[in-house]
Amino acid sequence: MARATKTETLASVPQSRRASVTFAAQLKFQDIRHSYHGRETIKGISLTAEAGEVLCLLGPSGSGKTTLLRIAAGVEIQKGGNLLLNDRVIAGPGVFTPPERRGIGLMFQDFALFPHMSILDNVRFGLTALKEKEAKAEAMAALERVGLAHAAAKYPHALSGGEQQRVALARALAPRPAVLLMDEPFSGLDSRLKDTVRAETLAILRESKATAIIVTHDAEEAMRMADRIALLRDGKLVQSGTSQDLYLRPNDIFTAGFFSEINRFEAVVGQGYVETPLGKGAAVNMVEGQAVSVAVRLQSVNVSERDGTIPARVVSRRFLGFVEILELAVPNADQTVRARIRADQLPPGLRDVTLDVKEQDILVFEKEHQRSYINKTE
Repeated sequence: MARATKTETLASVPQSRRASVTFAAQLKFQDIRHSYHGRETIKGISLTAEAGEVLCLLGPSGSGKTTLLRIAAGVEIQKGGNLLLNDRVIAGPGVFTPPERRGIGLMFQDFALFPHMSILDNVRFGLTALKEKEAKAEAMAALERVGLAHAAAKYPHALSGGEQQRVALARALAPRPAVLLMDEPFSGLDSRLKDTVRAETLAILRESKATAIIVTHDAEEAMRMADRIALLRDGKLVQSGTSQDLYLRPNDIFTAGFFSEINRFEAVVGQGYVETPLGKGAAVNMVEGQAVSVAVRLQSVNVSERDGTIPARVVSRRFLGFVEILELAVPNADQTVRARIRADQLPPGLRDVTLDVKEQDILVFEKEHQRSYINKTE
């Protein structure tokens, strides 16, 4: 399969026409359970994708994202719970609506284009309910929407990865599904092309007004694309909400660490506070002597030559273009502390620095139930 080239940009994409509007539907997962070979992989997930919204299923490998998507598509049949489309059960005990009758489109991770078919024939493949002339017209309209009408007679091997992605999107949208499911749709694209293709895909989804559920393991991608994010782990729903909800108010240290790199410490509550090598943080609603986990994001560590209150020594500096990642030795810390700073912030070769962390940037979590209490100051 051809992969996206580094030079392909939107400038090379012909002007697309506006996407035809679909009748967006609400898709509801109601206490969904599933297992493989006796091992439970989906553990009672309840989640709703509202009509017309983009919902991202986010999580590490093995968290159940793709399985949930396959259940929605009808490729897998859940062991328990109900799947509802506009409050009508389409899969559940004694009920199973076949995939082709659900009005749900599925775009695979590898695009799944037929190599022996032209691009036009690939896109009109699912338009079996239409006469040939009408199906071709709809397929051409879908290709125009993604800027690939000029490639209708070509075959998949002649297209780049980015172009193949847009063909797969056109094919998925051609039947005007009420819900569109996308499994890691950008994973095969060149990293420099991803932002462009994601932005164009999101624009097409907005124009088509279809409900979209996108699987990804990339938190930044989810934040770029989603109206809401559902974070999964080990077959369970950890937290759902807007990107601001999950980033600013994480339920647990797993969520905090999934959305940004963190320094992690273990601490014990004393007089309503926790002491860490990076300062004191308020332990709201915690009990005296309680063992807790503490997270401090790398960008929350303020580094300066002499303006901070905590002395530190630079162990290593990693230049990443606009930013640098520092590893710092700090008093009373068993491990080094990491910080993300602007690349020109410190002079080259500087070894001795000072640190500061604001109290509200010290995130304190219960260890047992992994619920968060984010410190707030007036």
